[in-house]
Amino acid sequence: MFAVVPFMSQKPKAVALISGGLDSLLAARVVMEQGVHVEGINFFTGFCVEGHTHAIRKQDRAKPKRNNALWSAEQLGIKLHIVDVIEEYKDVVINPKHGYGSNLNPCLDCKVFMVGKACEWIEAHGFDFIITGEVIGQRPMSQRKDTMQMIARDSGAEDRLVRPLCAKNQPVTMPETRGWLDRDQLYGFNGRSRKPQMELAEKFGFEDYAQPAGGCCFLTDKQYSVKLADLWATRGTREYDLDDIMLLKVGRHLRPRPNFKIIVGREEGENRFLEGYRKRFVHMIPRSHSGPLVLLDGELTAGDIELAARLTARFSKGRDAEQVTIEVKPVDAAARRLEVKPLTADEIPAAWYL
Repeated sequence: MFAVVPFMSQKPKAVALISGGLDSLLAARVVMEQGVHVEGINFFTGFCVEGHTHAIRKQDRAKPKRNNALWSAEQLGIKLHIVDVIEEYKDVVINPKHGYGSNLNPCLDCKVFMVGKACEWIEAHGFDFIITGEVIGQRPMSQRKDTMQMIARDSGAEDRLVRPLCAKNQPVTMPETRGWLDRDQLYGFNGRSRKPQMELAEKFGFEDYAQPAGGCCFLTDKQYSVKLADLWATRGTREYDLDDIMLLKVGRHLRPRPNFKIIVGREEGENRFLEGYRKRFVHMIPRSHSGPLVLLDGELTAGDIELAARLTARFSKGRDAEQVTIEVKPVDAAARRLEVKPLTADEIPAAWYL
């Protein structure tokens, strides 16, 4: 005779979208508390803030030099899958079906895209459902009750999408109907207040997490969006590559004339970063006085070169000198030197600054 062994269902598995912020950290932990196997996923678009400028600029040296998504996964003790979606994400940025937010942030299309990619991932890896840290009322565009239902539908996730922090304000999901999650152990957070999340973080013992109200995408930043819009307008096409969007994060950007702009390193760290692009752009550096590395982007005339040299002199330690020596290094050509008079502050219109 054979003993009858009761059937034991396999432990459910979920993937959590980990942005590096507090909400996604908490959402993953809430589900883990119910015995679900959780792994994290982070989609790299190229627009992520994630400490990039903190690692470059001197004024940000006191801030943690870390990838907050990796830090969150470490706190949770889970595996994190980082997925490059730079090329696929371009259509989201360039042609958002639901439009932009207050800047060039396609938040609704972004969320549909991210959850849709997570759907593809769980189907390919044998996982059961998806976790996000969304809270109703927290974001005006993507975290309303109606748009959250639309995200679940249009992404293909349907009831496989669980939002543990506001689950009690949402329809019952598949993991609940299957008994994998107890609805009573989920939460009903609502609105913009972050106090409930911070109290939950304290309960779980999470400290030193990323600022809960901070954005994680440069497209939500007004100044960055202005620079990206300028890039598209001057090129006559809404396209970009990774170098383009990285350079928009660094330096002081000015467009003195429609056909070219300059990128000025604001400190030593930015100068070192910009050095990596010297083979791609005409660049300038003061030689008679200390000063920044300056990149020139566009089709340049001799008059443009002189104007850019005078601007470079203005941002150097020789701004009050009669003459400043500027070295100009064209792409694939020998360097030459110009003696120029620095522009005065009054000669630089505010409209030049992007």
